[in-house]
Formats: sequence, C-alpha cells, structure tokens
Amino acid sequence: MQTTRPSSKIKEFANVLRHEYRHIFRDGGVLLIVVGAILIYATAYSLAYRNEVLREVPVAVVDRSHTPASRQLVRSLDATPNLHVAYKPASLEEAKELFFARKINGAIVIPSDYEKKLLRNERVDLAVYADASYFLMYRQVFFDVMGSVLHSNSDIEWRRFVAKGAQLEQAEALSDPLTLSVRNMYNPYGGYATFVMPAIIMVIIQQTLLIGIGMVGGTWRERRLYRKLVPSGAERMSVVPLVLGKSAAYVSIYTLTLLYVLGFHYKLFGYPMNGRPGDIVLFLLPYVLSCTFMGIALSSLFKYRENSLIFLLFTSIPFLMLSGVSIPEQAMPGWLFRLGKIVPSSSGVDGFVRIQTMGATLSEVGVQFRTLWILTGVYFVLACAGMRNVLLRVERKEPPRTEKSTADAKQQKTIETL
Repeated sequence: MQTTRPSSKIKEFANVLRHEYRHIFRDGGVLLIVVGAILIYATAYSLAYRNEVLREVPVAVVDRSHTPASRQLVRSLDATPNLHVAYKPASLEEAKELFFARKINGAIVIPSDYEKKLLRNERVDLAVYADASYFLMYRQVFFDVMGSVLHSNSDIEWRRFVAKGAQLEQAEALSDPLTLSVRNMYNPYGGYATFVMPAIIMVIIQQTLLIGIGMVGGTWRERRLYRKLVPSGAERMSVVPLVLGKSAAYVSIYTLTLLYVLGFHYKLFGYPMNGRPGDIVLFLLPYVLSCTFMGIALSSLFKYRENSLIFLLFTSIPFLMLSGVSIPEQAMPGWLFRLGKIVPSSSGVDGFVRIQTMGATLSEVGVQFRTLWILTGVYFVLACAGMRNVLLRVERKEPPRTEKSTADAKQQKTIETL
C-alpha cells in the first residue's frame, strides 16, 4: 500500500499558497476586493457618520399664542443643539407645505391659549409633528421638543412658587422634584457611528473574503489551473493541502488588514476600544477562519469569476440584518434569527461588539466563540468536499498526463501536421 509522504503534502501546500498569492496580487479586481474594499468602505462609512449625532435639525414653529410664554418656548427650542427653528409660519398649512418641500423635518404648534392655561395651572395641548419616515430625525425632534417643554414647564413652576413667597431653594425643589441623570454606557455621545461601525466592519470582512475567494476560485475554474498544480504523471492533488494553502493566503492578508483597522482606524475615528487585545485576537481567529472556509466552499460552486459578484454582493444587507444590528433579536422571528446563525457574521458581530465596545471578556462571549469554532469545522469539511468535487470534475475532463500519453500526443500532432 502506497502512502503519501508528508514532504509531498508540504510541497502541495506551498505550491497552492504561491499560486493563490500570485492570483490575488496580479488580479486588480481581486486585489481591490480583498485589500482595498475593507479600507475604502471602512473609511467612507466612518467619514459619513463622523458627526455621530444630528445637529441643527430644521423645524417650524406655529405660534398662535404670541405671548411672552410662547416666545420663551420658541427660544428654548432654538437653543437646543439638535434643533433649529428655521421657520415661523402663520398657519399649520404653511408648515405642511414646508414639510412636503423637505425644508423642515418637524413642526410644533403652540395653541392660542398657551399662556392663559399655564397661568391657570391647566393642561396645555402642544402639537408636535415629527418625520417618522426617518427615525434619526424623528428621535431628535421628538426628544428635544419634550426636553424643551419640560424645562419650560419647570421654569414656569419656579416663577409661580417664587411669586407665592417661597424661598428660591424651596421653589427649585418644588418645581423640579425629580432630577434625572442619564449616562449613555459604552456610547457616551449616543452616536450612530459608534453604534453601527463595529458591526459594519465585521460584515465587510466577511463579504470581501467571500467575494474575493469566489473570484479567484472562478478564475481557477475558467483557466483550468487546478490540473496545472499537479506535475505531469502525478496523482490527484490532496484536498487538505489545497484548502489550507488557499486559506493561508487570505488569513495572512486579513491579519495585516485587521491590524490596520483595529490599531489605526479605530483610534483615528475615536471608536471605543474597551476589549483586551488578547481576547480580540482569539475571538477574531475563528471568525476569519470560518469566513475563509465558507468562501472556499462557495467558490467550488462558481464556474466563472463574475458569479461570485452576482451571488454574494446582494447578501451583504441580509447578513447585516441577521446579525441583529438593524433590528434586535427580540423583534425578529425566532426561526429567522436561528437560521442566521449559520452565517459567521451573526455570532461574529454580536461577540465582537460585546468585547470591543462593551469590554466583555472571552468567557462572557463563550456562546458566540464556540459557535464560530463549530462553523469553522463545518465549513472546513464543506470546503474539502467542494474542492474534492472540483478536482474530480477536472480529472474527468483532463485525465493525468503520463509520459506515454504525452509521447502519443506528440506523435499524433506530428501525423496531423504531415
């Protein structure tokens, strides 16, 4: 019984690794996806979200009261950092026209009896129209209006108690009996970039790996390169060295990319870095491996390099949604959330955000960590099975060329020439 020597396995591994590097760095499209895309996308998204929160959201105030109290409320609204009273229309109809013209994102209507009811200590109905089609705009308008109204009410109550003869300290305690202290944990500014960018970066890593590996795999199939890796007269290439050789190329490249993203990009844009470096490295290891093996398994299905772009490019948004970033797990159908666990980004995003943003330890994300290692093993088996099928198909179409078959081919070519 003939056995394959370990040295031949190492040669096959090195041969595959060399060819994979060559096709990555000589193919402009693959190089752009594998190396450039994560840098370009991470920078572009970070610049777009750099302001973190919306400021100076334009609103309109319809003041039907025209009293000192209503004017004070308007000044209070305009003084907030997130709102800007851009228009003061005379009627709600004019405010609607401004809204439909996209000049404002909200409207506040102060009733004509605003001050009178305040002085009588009666309830005042203040109408607020906020653009709920854009949740960030809606959030800023609604909460800032509520904050300004509460502050204005507290000030009116303070003046009323002082007028009745209460001491300043007593009036302040009576007008504002409950002091609310809000602390945004892990996201001090309540910024959108701090919330979404760690998840986006993880999804970008997965998608660029899948697309890049798929493009190279399609190129290998188009140019029939699998057969060329095996010397003339040799047996079929072993599957494990082939998979490990291809994966080693991408893991090494993404190791350098992640060093840039986590070492420089995070500091440049001020994203929270609360995780311990050792925990982050250990967590990212199965994530990158599972994404790589998944890409190799999928690449065995692509006959042409363009197939990977067509198939995988449109999966980015669904994978981001399944990770629980755009919509929480509790609001998602249970079966859909569980189905999303077959994708590395679902566990990868959850665990990475907990470690890097919230400062969790590796043991505290043990479920996500174990899931990624399980996916690594599953996709490694699938990658080996996929590559085995590719080699079998190549072997059926192009049988190994022995010395005899080579000589016969040359003789046949000479006869045809004559």
